[in-house]
Amino acid sequence: MIVVKKFTFDAAHYLPSYRGKCEKLHGHTYRLSVAVEGSPDAEGMVIDFALLKAIVKKVVLDELDHSLLNDVLPVPSAENIAVWSWERLAPALQGPDHRLCRIEVWETATSGCIYEGGQL
Repeated sequence: MIVVKKFTFDAAHYLPSYRGKCEKLHGHTYRLSVAVEGSPDAEGMVIDFALLKAIVKKVVLDELDHSLLNDVLPVPSAENIAVWSWERLAPALQGPDHRLCRIEVWETATSGCIYEGGQL
């Protein structure tokens, strides 16, 4: 079973090696989706949504929201943001009956990245 929690955060970035309009400083309201796979516990939950929210806020959002992403990642593409988020969330969301299984990072309504760990 997979549970999903969605978040938004606002941040600016530029892509230093890219040639096009995204090489200049600009901002997005990013959408972040975090999926956790597991078996429901005695209360019928894979993970409590409140706990999932608190972990994502502490581990990812507190650092990325209203930031210049280039101060966090050298090349803050959606792909690199997804991997960076995965590396921080996977240990925090590893439980006896659940684990992180998917991260989605959307820069716009039509442009995003899905990362399921391990593929590079």
